[in-house]
Amino acid sequence: MAENWKTGTEDDYWVRSCAWSAPGCHPVGCGVKLHVVDGKLVEVKGDENHPITQGRLCVRCLTLPEYVYNPERIVYPMKRAFEDRGLDRWERITWDEAIDTIVEKTQEIQAKYGNDSVIVFGGTGREACLYGPAISSAVFRTPYYLYCMSGQACYGPRNMTAASVFGNIGYPEIDYAAWSPLRYDDPGFTLPELIVVWGKEPLASNPDGLFGHAIVDMMKRGTKLAVIDPRVTWLGSRAELCLQVRPGTDGALAMACCNIIISEELYDKALVEQWVYGFDEFAERVKTMSPERAAEICQIDVEDIYTFARLYATSKPASIAWGLAFDQQFTGTQAGQCVMDMIFMTGNMDVPGGNTCGASHRGFLGKWRVDTQSCLQPGEFVGRIGKDEYPLFNHRMFSGQPDAFLEHFEADEPTKFRMAYFSNSNPIACNGNESERWYRVFKERFEFGVATDLFMNPTIMCCCDIFLPVSTFAEHNGLVQPYYGGNMQYQGTINKAVTVGEAKSDLEISLLLGKRLNPEAWPWETAEDFYEEHCYNSLGKHFDELKEEVCYQIPYEYKKYERGLMRPDGYPGWNSSTAMVEFRSTYIEDYGEDPLPYFKECPYAPVEDAPLHDDRYPLSLTTGMRKYTSFHSEHRQIESLREIDPLPWATINPADAEKYGIVDGEWITIENMFGKCNMKVEVRNNVKEGVVVASHAWWFPEQEGSEPHLYGLWDSDVNKLIPNRLCSPLGFGSIHDNMCCTIYPCKGQSDGIEVPSPQLEKPLMPKHLELVRDATNMGDPEKIVVNAKYYAQPATAESQEVK
Repeated sequence: MAENWKTGTEDDYWVRSCAWSAPGCHPVGCGVKLHVVDGKLVEVKGDENHPITQGRLCVRCLTLPEYVYNPERIVYPMKRAFEDRGLDRWERITWDEAIDTIVEKTQEIQAKYGNDSVIVFGGTGREACLYGPAISSAVFRTPYYLYCMSGQACYGPRNMTAASVFGNIGYPEIDYAAWSPLRYDDPGFTLPELIVVWGKEPLASNPDGLFGHAIVDMMKRGTKLAVIDPRVTWLGSRAELCLQVRPGTDGALAMACCNIIISEELYDKALVEQWVYGFDEFAERVKTMSPERAAEICQIDVEDIYTFARLYATSKPASIAWGLAFDQQFTGTQAGQCVMDMIFMTGNMDVPGGNTCGASHRGFLGKWRVDTQSCLQPGEFVGRIGKDEYPLFNHRMFSGQPDAFLEHFEADEPTKFRMAYFSNSNPIACNGNESERWYRVFKERFEFGVATDLFMNPTIMCCCDIFLPVSTFAEHNGLVQPYYGGNMQYQGTINKAVTVGEAKSDLEISLLLGKRLNPEAWPWETAEDFYEEHCYNSLGKHFDELKEEVCYQIPYEYKKYERGLMRPDGYPGWNSSTAMVEFRSTYIEDYGEDPLPYFKECPYAPVEDAPLHDDRYPLSLTTGMRKYTSFHSEHRQIESLREIDPLPWATINPADAEKYGIVDGEWITIENMFGKCNMKVEVRNNVKEGVVVASHAWWFPEQEGSEPHLYGLWDSDVNKLIPNRLCSPLGFGSIHDNMCCTIYPCKGQSDGIEVPSPQLEKPLMPKHLELVRDATNMGDPEKIVVNAKYYAQPATAESQEVK
């Protein structure tokens, strides 16, 4: 029998809760037990009664007290004079002064320039990302919410891809019986014979709602693995098959696999005949990618492609955990189309042990975010910047298309945006491609800037005037919705354990501002009132009931499409325009893009047939790999976590180390035509030869914060090397996983010694951007004539030395 959510005495008690953020994490809702003595959090343990995580926690949760009481944490509102931007000259103020100032400045700016002169910037993964779009529309009454990563290349592209094939079904995930109190022993569940982990690191990232160690649970019961990754990960080392593909080539592999499955008739013919639209055209398209051609592109053995395709198609059931790599490569959305088609034609979608899907967005927040658009003027939302270039993105996403926005910000004409609100976001250190360009925008374009967070960071230091302190999940009540409310099979509650300073939750801050700026949209007096109304309306549960249960599991039904549970009209079928699974996507076709999957090389890929190939940069650069000790740009202040991972790291193969004169444990410079950065190098056999795996979002809170230093940001920022505007024609995706680079020993860098920040390079010339567009999604790729030397920056003396 489960414990009560709170036990003990007034001065010494335990609180059962679900973790989310802050500190940042994905919405898995790991079960925690928080020990409080004399009002202070002293210990964190895993909750053995939590039905999903069952007592297991990562090191970030275990070090929560160190985070909560960190001396660098800010727990009171702060302000700084406009003329002191970039300088560490903050002073403490009251919440009343902070809110009054924000309200006064907002009203002044909007009266002069319009409601849409305010823009809200959001981050990834954190609890705040659920509220961000509503902060823009319901608080500030502006249609502009922005996540700065090119192509919003995190989660959104995969959701769009799934919707383009199946209709609106949430995020298709492996079935790990999260819906059942009996878990793997439930008679309605079937253990997967095979799980494919494709471009994903579930153990370190627990991505978006998947508790990664559930894969280990199922391995112990007999499930086999196939892993597709340029590295041999922990899971890869225990797999039946590990395909170390060249980064950015997953689309070629997926097409070849579909080709094999169809040509060898390993698919479910009856299922395809009844439920698939465009199968014959799809079959003809994938014939263009022979396994032999794919093997050459992916740089793997052709027999491994045949083995993998046959293994997946004949394993019953099988599921595919597809990851961030699909969002962060040049034709990742098309690769995702193929994978969705693989899953369905082999009979593995919406069946026990296959891939699960949602009938709709079961969480309340998705609907609430749509409802808040009523706070805008008619046509404002659909008329956002980027609507002409990327109409599908503009139609589907709450946020704006970041590549279009960056170029609007940089335009010579006066900008329409005058005020920025950074909601738990650190774009110049974390997710902004070509981060110097975002830095200039933030420095030059805004008359007033507000940030909500827990620690000072480079973005806030460079451009904000007000700092609002956010509480950790140990300090507020809330809800955890896996997959952000889509395909949600359980819901966790965040139960408050302590109070620290004057920090408030993201929702509490939104209430304070909303009641002043747009009171009609904020009828609730407290965050708990908000949760009560929405929980009861969506789940039929009172918030206090959910708090007591801590983790509430929602029954799941399989083969919903056969019984009319996928469509709002109640008819059998999928929620697509044809009511079928669209191997030829009418959704994509309606927006002028090729409705069938295809593979194209990243223009900058280090292969001869890449349109913008440059011999000086022969290595594949892939970024964004996760470690247990951090969540993107967070946790850099936590001493025990920095003891485990003290410095930015890049991993290379021993053959590359020998070729480039690099020694394990030393500093290297990673460079390409866009810039360079410095990192410590790990020489490891588990990385594919020719690949540089680089960590992301590194900055150094222990270094000087004031400009020009900005906590040493520019020294190790790999995003300087990742260009904007290499998204798909639909506006989704980026090339974080398949850029080019070279490497060489770093001169003058050593552990613990600060290297002066390099001078920021000039922005790319407009001609350069035109060439990139012509070589990618703005022209016919079969007719490209580009001279890469025309726009490439000159090689440095150091890189010439290596060659």
